[in-house]
Amino acid sequence: MRRGAGLDVLIVSLGSTEGLRQADEQLRGSLARAGARVTIAHARPPSPVRTLALTDLGWARAARAAAAHALAAQGGSTRAVIYSSTTAALLWPRPGAIRFDATAAGNRPGRDGVWQRPLERRRLAQAALLLPWSAGALDEAPATARRGDRAVVLPAVVAPSGAPGPPAQPQQAAAGPAEPRDIVALTYAANPHKKGLDRVLAAWRALRGARPRAGEELLVAGVGEQALRESAPGQPLEGVRALGTLLPADFRALLRRARAFVCAPRREDYGLAQLEALADGCQLVTTPAPGPYAALPIARALDPRLVDCRLERALRAALDDPLPDYAERAQAALLPFTAAEADRIVLEELLPRLLSPG
Repeated sequence: MRRGAGLDVLIVSLGSTEGLRQADEQLRGSLARAGARVTIAHARPPSPVRTLALTDLGWARAARAAAAHALAAQGGSTRAVIYSSTTAALLWPRPGAIRFDATAAGNRPGRDGVWQRPLERRRLAQAALLLPWSAGALDEAPATARRGDRAVVLPAVVAPSGAPGPPAQPQQAAAGPAEPRDIVALTYAANPHKKGLDRVLAAWRALRGARPRAGEELLVAGVGEQALRESAPGQPLEGVRALGTLLPADFRALLRRARAFVCAPRREDYGLAQLEALADGCQLVTTPAPGPYAALPIARALDPRLVDCRLERALRAALDDPLPDYAERAQAALLPFTAAEADRIVLEELLPRLLSPG
């Protein structure tokens, strides 16, 4: 790649979730390995407000300020800009490419997206390139934005976090206190309503009522005791433990020990935690959900019994009758999400189009 005095690519990072921050760092790494000069402009988190519409406005303004500052610092020599999320692009100071896991058209219905949706349609139509995390995310974009050959699907990278424990085994085959898969079930519920924590807790109560076993616990990451109780008002919470907010490495360490990751999202924009569970050898137990849920077709292919509106039934199958080759087949299914595949897409498809003079 030709080296000039300026910057090849500026990534404008919204960074409103850990998943977005990780994806931006992964993209920076892939671009750098492809030979680009790249930097990230981080939006400063806005003050909390009461509605999603105002929350998005605060983040959009913060992204605009971060982009404008970074562009000014380069004196106009930046060749291309990638806005990470449609929210980051809404008030852009300069057109660029847009990378997104979901659109406001999909996840901001009604009043929640009253101003974002029409502006998002214009920005997606104006963007130099669209970089959806999944084909499903692109399908949710307005038809005007999907015209022509303007999209490169670039999944977020998912990889094993370490050496996972052995495949999950039925409780009756457990090897005693030294069993590495010593966590029965784990869920993540940083947004309890959207993640369906109330549904997960109901399924867990039903499971315990049908097959009470001493010592079995559901661990809930991302929330504290108060949010846990608010998700099951007046209901018993035996065998449930809230872990609060965890560092990413601590969460992945739990996945390596868990037999089942269980979730019941009301909508899923991608399903990064679910993909991480599969990468770490954990069975994915989930209800179907609307949205570009990238982990859902993989879960169905691995074991259709574990994708069920009756979550208690799916959880029972995972714990009492796990498929012995589940973890191995999950690794094969995740090949499109590897760093090597992301690097190939960036080198062969993204960068030539992003930096093309035309």
